This record gives sequence, structure tokens and C-alpha cells, in this order.
Amino acid sequence: MTDLPAFVTAPAHIRVVDFGHVLVFVDYRTGRVQGLLPAAAEHWRQIARTGRTADSPSALAEQLLGAGLLSPAAVPAPWRSPPLTAAPGASWGSTEHPAGVDRPARAPVGATLAAASALAAILAVKCAGSPTTAMHRLTRTIHLAASTCHHPATPYQAAAAVRAVRGAAWHSPARTACLEESAAAVLLLAARRLSVTWCHGVAADPVRLHAWVQTEDGSPVAEPPSTLAYAPVLTLGAHHRHQL
Repeated sequence: MTDLPAFVTAPAHIRVVDFGHVLVFVDYRTGRVQGLLPAAAEHWRQIARTGRTADSPSALAEQLLGAGLLSPAAVPAPWRSPPLTAAPGASWGSTEHPAGVDRPARAPVGATLAAASALAAILAVKCAGSPTTAMHRLTRTIHLAASTCHHPATPYQAAAAVRAVRGAAWHSPARTACLEESAAAVLLLAARRLSVTWCHGVAADPVRLHAWVQTEDGSPVAEPPSTLAYAPVLTLGAHHRHQL
């Protein structure tokens, strides 16, 4: 066993959702998702209250440091644990968005070409470096694009952009799921200086992730009701800009 640092803190690039029966960690540098079951989660909460590794079993503290869920600190640096988030009912896939199943309605040619360009840019960002930092590159791209926007997109403009991207994604040879499509929708609207809020969230039972965009009033754009089951972990753009 290696020597443990006496003091630790929470890495800024990791966000946490507490569902009670599982603590979910999302690393926005690597995109890695990890979970702690109740016993280990309670030790993590205790460390959060004190910033000291001595407040947990040394083996667990070593594992948390090795997994990147804690980082060494020079002095005690306690942090606030996330509030308890109600977990939705268990999902067996019957209420999820049928991405890639139903072919999107055809958009005007100009809109489709612009959406394809935005999607190609997002795919290029993903591929322009190590796969372990692709999530960081994507969130930085979304943040930079959102920072150029001057006016909120209307629900109609936002929905048209999302549907155009989904139409272009239907023909994409590369992986194009909610993460890539929502990021491309942000870029497509930002080209017209129109803003939406990009959201990345977590739901439980089973633990699953989803990315979507919403208008300034907080309404998800072109999403099924099941999107409301996701607790937003990171939001970028509009009035919710969080730099990583």
C-alpha cells in the first residue's frame, strides 16, 4: 500500500449525483462514469466533510485516489456533498428516446447541409486527440460556441436545429448518439448567434446518461417525457455557463 496524503479534495472536473442507493461520478475530462454503493459512498461523504483521508478506511481512500475521485491537497479542503436526488422508476428501455430507430423527417437541403457541417465539426473534435480526453474537448467546444451567442433561440428555431442534426446523423458513418447530436445542435445555432442550454444528465436504475438541449425557459427541445428522469449534472450555455 502506498503512503496516503493526509489531506484531499474533490477534483473540479468531476461532478457527482447522489441517488441514495448509489453515488454516481462523471469525469468531464475523460467521460468516465463510476459509482459507489452505500457503504463506500458514506465514507466519501465523511471525507467531504473533513478533507482528511484518516476519516475512511485506508484501502478505500487509496482506491478513491487511484480512480481519480479524490485528489491530494496541501491542507484540509472539505467540499459540499451533492443533495439527494430522487431516482425515477426503473427503466427497461421502453420509455427511452428511440434514437436511430425512427428515421427523422426530411429537413430542407440547406438546413441539412449546415447540420451535416456542424456534426462533422463535432466528430472532428472527438477524433482530434486522445480518446481519453474527448469529453473534455467536446465540452470546451460547446462552451466556446455558446460564448459567441447573443440571443436565445426560440423553441421553433431550437427544434428545427435538433431535427436537422438528427436528419444528418441518420447518414453518418460514425457514432452519432445524443452526445454528438446535442453538441452539433449547439454549434448549428451558434453559427447564427442563437443560444440554447446544453445539458448532460444522469438517471438511475439502471445508471444511464443522456445529453440534450433546452430553451431559455428550461424546456427540453424535441425530447420525450422520459428526459425529465435525468438529473442535470453539467449545463453549458445560456444563463448556465460552467467552465471546466
